[in-house]
Parts: sequence; structure tokens; C-alpha cells
Amino acid sequence: MKEPSGTKSNYWLNCIFLENRDKRDQFLKETNDAGVMTRPVWDLIHTLPAFKDCVCDSIPNSEWIADRLVNIPSSVRI
Repeated sequence: MKEPSGTKSNYWLNCIFLENRDKRDQFLKETNDAGVMTRPVWDLIHTLPAFKDCVCDSIPNSEWIADRLVNIPSSVRI
């Protein structure tokens, strides 16, 4: 991700996009098995049990991102 013109990132939350959900899940398994803590960026709110009966519109962009985006460590363990 590039910083937009006129901005400066604090690099707090580092993420990468994978090709699809299968590649994401494979990456998560391999990195976590190797001791590198990675995780999906978030669960969409309409998929959480507390909101299962709530109205939800079509959100294909959010679903596309959730299927591919992974948080990676932003610091080094010593």
C-alpha cells in the first residue's frame, strides 16, 4: 500500500492481500504453524452471532476484502 500524497503512515497495522480465500487460509496456516502470528483482518459484523438476525445489504466489496486481507506482525519479538 502506498501512502496517499500529503500523508505519512505510522505503519501500525500491516496487511497484505492474497489471491483468494483459499490462498489466505493456506498462508494463515503456514505462517501460524511456523510461529508467525497472522490473522484475517476482521470478521464482517453480519457474520458475528450477535448480529445474525440483523438486516444486511449486499456488500460484495467488503466480502472480497475479508476473503483476501491478512494482518501481519508490525513488530519484532525479542
